[in-house]
Amino acid sequence: MASIVVGPGLGATKKVLLSLSVLGAAGSIAALGTFAQFTSSTSAAQEASTGTMTIALGATGTSANRLSVAAADMAPGDSVQRSVDLVNSGSIALSGVGLTTSASPSSILDTDAANGLQLVVDRCSVAWTESAAAPYTYSCSGTVSSVLASRPVIGVDMALANLSLSTDHLRVTLRLPAAADNSFQGKSSKITYTFTGTQRAAEAK
Repeated sequence: MASIVVGPGLGATKKVLLSLSVLGAAGSIAALGTFAQFTSSTSAAQEASTGTMTIALGATGTSANRLSVAAADMAPGDSVQRSVDLVNSGSIALSGVGLTTSASPSSILDTDAANGLQLVVDRCSVAWTESAAAPYTYSCSGTVSSVLASRPVIGVDMALANLSLSTDHLRVTLRLPAAADNSFQGKSSKITYTFTGTQRAAEAK
């Protein structure tokens, strides 16, 4: 009879010890979860913004922009002058300006590089003095600088020299060479001038 009573008693003891062991492990994990830490933080906000690249021509129909005024009945040896102001109105300085010209409609006037229209651009240090009425001619009371030497009228990204890159007073001259022959009679071309500014070199801010 005694052996039967002792058996269950030992089994119960083992079960109790096992339960205590599990509870001990859970207690250790709970203790890890409540471990305290010191922290500190600080912050600052910085704004960054970009500038603008904006070049524009003077007001159309004034001495600051006569490029839209047509020239008719040109003969070999004739020339036509038109003034235009090139203005940098953006907040970013320029490193240079290029000029691209195209023709539409096109004709032998712009496709013949030797005897077709030749282009010259000059700059006056002050506003050009314009004749009272068309045909327009211009004189400079300041200093004249060459911006683009004589060349065929059509070109791509032609570098313009001697600019202030702020407000530049330009005179655009088209000349029909005296060597233009009878094949040039009755022809017309419409020249478009596109000025493209390039930003200054990158710098630390």
